[in-house]
Amino acid sequence: MGDLKHWMWVVWPAFLLAGVLEMLVFAFVDPGDLQWNGQPLAWSRAAVYTVSFFVFWGATAASSALTVLLSQPGDQEQT
Repeated sequence: MGDLKHWMWVVWPAFLLAGVLEMLVFAFVDPGDLQWNGQPLAWSRAAVYTVSFFVFWGATAASSALTVLLSQPGDQEQT
């Protein structure tokens, strides 16, 4: 999966889906209401949006990477 085309197959759709997930999640969740261990999260709204985007991007990129990896032919095909 070292080929640039394969990396684009992974990161571009993951980027687009991360943007959609960001919009959907924060249409219903207010970053100011988030808590961690019962305490209010001490991050700015922009920090929550940024970290969330990269978490979504990483998760969807991992999913896409697994799909690309599993779609590659094996070293030895059994007959």
